Amino acid sequence: MLIRRPDHIRPAEITPRPFYERRRALLKLAGAGSALGAAGLLAAAGRAAEPTLGLEKLPNVARSALSTTEPATAYKYVTTYNNFYEFGTDKDDPMQYAKRLKVRPWTVAVEGEVERPRTFAIEDLLKFPLEERVYRLRCVEAWSMVVPWVGFEFNALAKLVQPTSRARFVEFVTAYRPEEMPGVRLPVLDWPYVEGLRIDEAMHPLTIMAVGLYGEVLPNQNGAPVRLVVPWKYGFKSAKSIVRIRFVAQQPKTAWEKAAPNEYGFYSNVNPGVDHPRWSQRRERRIPELFAKRETVLFNGYGDQVARLYAGMDLKKFY
Repeated sequence: MLIRRPDHIRPAEITPRPFYERRRALLKLAGAGSALGAAGLLAAAGRAAEPTLGLEKLPNVARSALSTTEPATAYKYVTTYNNFYEFGTDKDDPMQYAKRLKVRPWTVAVEGEVERPRTFAIEDLLKFPLEERVYRLRCVEAWSMVVPWVGFEFNALAKLVQPTSRARFVEFVTAYRPEEMPGVRLPVLDWPYVEGLRIDEAMHPLTIMAVGLYGEVLPNQNGAPVRLVVPWKYGFKSAKSIVRIRFVAQQPKTAWEKAAPNEYGFYSNVNPGVDHPRWSQRRERRIPELFAKRETVLFNGYGDQVARLYAGMDLKKFY
C-alpha cells in the first residue's frame, strides 16, 4: 500500500514519537488479555536464551571483552521492534516486509580516498575474525535495547583498502531497491540512505560491521546482510544493508541531516543534555518496558572509551 503524506508535513514529523510507541505497546499488551500477561512480557526482558528464527549459524565466533555485562534484550523483541524506514515507518513494518529483500548475492564496494579499492562479497566479510559484541543500542526516540551483535571491527576492513591521508570521513550508502523495499517509495527521506562518521570514529575499536546477532546471520529486518554498529551514537547512525563505503575528504551529508538538520546532527552522540526539539533525551525506555524510567548516560555509557575523540568540542553545538 502506498501511503501519501501532505506536502506541508516535514519528513521528520513522520518519526514515531515516544508516546505513540507507548500507546502501541499498551494496546498490544491489552490484546494479550490481562495484567498478568503484561508482567510476563516485562519479565522476559532479561531472557536472552529464547528461540531464534533458525537462520544460518556463524561458526568460530569469539566472545569480546568489550561487551557490556547487562542482560541482552530477548531475541523476539530485537527482531520485531525495529527502525528500518526502507520497509516502512512503523516498528513492525520491517518484520513484515523485509522478507522481500534478497541478500544473496551481495557485494559491498569500498572506494574513494584509498590505495586499494575493492569490492567484497558477503562471503568475504564472513571470513573476518568474528566476535560477539553485546552492545547497548539507544534510539533517538528514547527507547533502548541490549543486542548481542556478531561482527568485526571496521578498522580491519579499512586496513585492507589502505585509506590515504586525504581520507577524513567515511560515508556509508545503503541498498536502494524499490521492488524489494516498499518504504523507499515514500518521500520520507532522500534515498538511498546515507550515513557518515569521522575517520577516527570509524576506526575506533568499538565501531563494528555486524553480520549477525545471537550467533546467527542477521535477519533481514535487522539490516542483513551487513550493517554498521556504533554503540555510543543514536541508532539511526547504524546504516543497514550497506552496499557502498566511501572514504572521503569532505564531511558527507547524511540522510537525516538533509531531512531535518535542526533535529539530527552529523555527530548524533547520545547526550542526555541535548533534547530532541520534540521530546527529552534524559530518560529512556528499555524494550519491552512501557515507560521511560531509565536515566540516559552520556555516550550511551561508553564515555571512558570514546570521550577523548571529542576533547575540546562543544557537544551541544556539535550534536
